[in-house]
Amino acid sequence: MGTTANSPVEITFLGGLGEIGRNCAAIEIDGRIMLLDCGLMFPDDDMLGIDVVLPDFSWLIERRDDIEGCILTHGHEDHVGALSYALAELSFPIIGSALTLGLARSRIEEAGLLGRTQMIVVEDGERRSFGPFDCEFLPQTHSVPHGFATVFHTPQGVLLHTGDFKIDLTPVDGRLSDLSRVGGLASGPGIRLLLSDSTNADQHGHSRSERAVGSVLYDVMHEHEGRRVITACFASHIHRVQQIADAARSHGRVVAPLGRSMRKNVAMARQMGVLHIPDASLVDIDDIDGYEPGQVCVISTGSQGEAMSALALLGSNENRWLRVTPNDTVILSSHPIPGNESAVARVIDNLVRLGAEVVHSGIGDVHATGHAKQEELKLFLSVARPEWFVPVHGEYRHLVAHARLAKIMGVPAEQVRVAEDGDRLILDDDGLRPAGRVPAEYVFVHGVGDVDNSTLRDRQILGNDGVVAAIVCVDLASRQLVGGPEIAARGWAAADEHDDLFATMADRVRAAVTAALAEGQPTRSSLQKVIRRSAGSFVGESTRRRPMIVPVVLEA
Repeated sequence: MGTTANSPVEITFLGGLGEIGRNCAAIEIDGRIMLLDCGLMFPDDDMLGIDVVLPDFSWLIERRDDIEGCILTHGHEDHVGALSYALAELSFPIIGSALTLGLARSRIEEAGLLGRTQMIVVEDGERRSFGPFDCEFLPQTHSVPHGFATVFHTPQGVLLHTGDFKIDLTPVDGRLSDLSRVGGLASGPGIRLLLSDSTNADQHGHSRSERAVGSVLYDVMHEHEGRRVITACFASHIHRVQQIADAARSHGRVVAPLGRSMRKNVAMARQMGVLHIPDASLVDIDDIDGYEPGQVCVISTGSQGEAMSALALLGSNENRWLRVTPNDTVILSSHPIPGNESAVARVIDNLVRLGAEVVHSGIGDVHATGHAKQEELKLFLSVARPEWFVPVHGEYRHLVAHARLAKIMGVPAEQVRVAEDGDRLILDDDGLRPAGRVPAEYVFVHGVGDVDNSTLRDRQILGNDGVVAAIVCVDLASRQLVGGPEIAARGWAAADEHDDLFATMADRVRAAVTAALAEGQPTRSSLQKVIRRSAGSFVGESTRRRPMIVPVVLEA
């Protein structure tokens, strides 16, 4: 379908507005959809047994034939990690920088889904069309290299999506954000709508340059000369890996990657010329025993405390490659993602228990955020001068804080919209307005299958209040209770209270079942309801807790 002069632009948010992760949005022109990112979220502590959380793809599945492609702003898991799940149901090309596509490729390849997509490499400053989408890709500094801000030249004017960014004037690779082009767009056609990263919108000041971390790492290595150093960071954080390697080499250390994704990304980034570690300084983790402790720097995955990551296995003394000793210094060159704080703290405790000295962002400047703080966001707003503004990427408080900044910087209050997951907006000749909602619930993944909300609630009940089972045997023909009730429980009450509680509950259930049998023609299902109601009311009255009640009716 051809683009008409004043075709509206529709924006649908499927994730990332109200949480850190699940970033996924859809831009729609003339019935065609271009996705912006397709990320996952790491589970919170109360999401028991959940591996990852995904966007809800149900709306996209209904529109499967309308998807033109998916633009990846950068290679972090919260922006690319859900692609393998989406491609299990859908098929579309993926567009991004060579490094971003390389980082995204692993999961897709492992799932055997490369045949369902085409990878299209775009370069800094390139302008290309995909169906009705006229897109321009601007370099953007972030904690992972080769990220983009995406410019959509649309029938409704310029729509600019910043991607994740910070304004780093001294990036490790010298690749600066293209603020001059943003200013050129603002003073030329104008920026009709800006969608901008809000992660640090509630934090004052400026973010530190990534390059500043290098000198801190150098100092930490100097302070711990003679000790083996084990560092941990995101495997996709190639700039941080570069700085760790540079600091290690300056002190005569060899570098040994640990963890499958770290080994794979180091090899890929070196091959692409993005990471520079000489062959002589890079060793296999199997070979580090041939070096003195003070000559070794291990770069590991697991900086977020992920359960089966290399660092977590080190903390539990279960890593097949390495054992932590009192002669080790562990540097966590990261900051916990919201929701991961307790997992990271647990790993630190385990490492300290094994005798290691642990340096983390709470006690040393071994990390720099990849997201702009208030002064940088205000600077970007002053350069872009958007007509309309929607904050994206962040928890709700971050979105509200960014909206407040936009108003301070001169965007009229009525032209600032705070949207949430599932919201649809339409940009037309009259401006930007709400256009209903689509499904955007959390989709929980455990192992190879999805877990629905009811299953997760059951797990939370079991984890918080335990389970109580009441078992009876009945003869439905004669309407007689012939056995039980037998009461069993786990995680409900203290052991010294069991006997009295069980006896009283059994009496309550026996009376309720006997009355139900005498009143009519009960069924197994109706008796289960009677048991659940009588046992549940007793449990609530006696302990003020709400365990899962499991009624079991056996027929004689």
